[in-house]
Amino acid sequence: MAQPTPIEHITPEGVARLPVFTPAVRVGDLVFLSGAIGTPPSGELRVVEGGVGPETRATMDNIGSILGAMGLGFEDLVKCTVFLADIADYAAMNEVYVTYFEGMEPPARSAMAGSGLALGAKVEIECIARGK
Repeated sequence: MAQPTPIEHITPEGVARLPVFTPAVRVGDLVFLSGAIGTPPSGELRVVEGGVGPETRATMDNIGSILGAMGLGFEDLVKCTVFLADIADYAAMNEVYVTYFEGMEPPARSAMAGSGLALGAKVEIECIARGK
């Protein structure tokens, strides 16, 4: 009987982590990133100030840190799901989000409104990436 594909749990330094989830899990050629919010690079469990723009930038920077810890980059993302506390923030989130994909085709993406994001965040983004 074939052995199951091993699961690798990725927890890079400087990325805020609640004890109930792992920032990313690699299984085979796929990497699943847990929902990331705009916490500061210090890893503190608080959301950066300034609204959805700065939160989106911090969120994407956190995603970049997780990808980088695995030798991956934004070009390896294949699907992202964006959760907004208020769908009216879509344009402000998107203005920052697209800057992370300049010069490349962006991944598939869904966006939806959801209330009660962790730590009172205005934006949360989860992603799937191809592994290397």
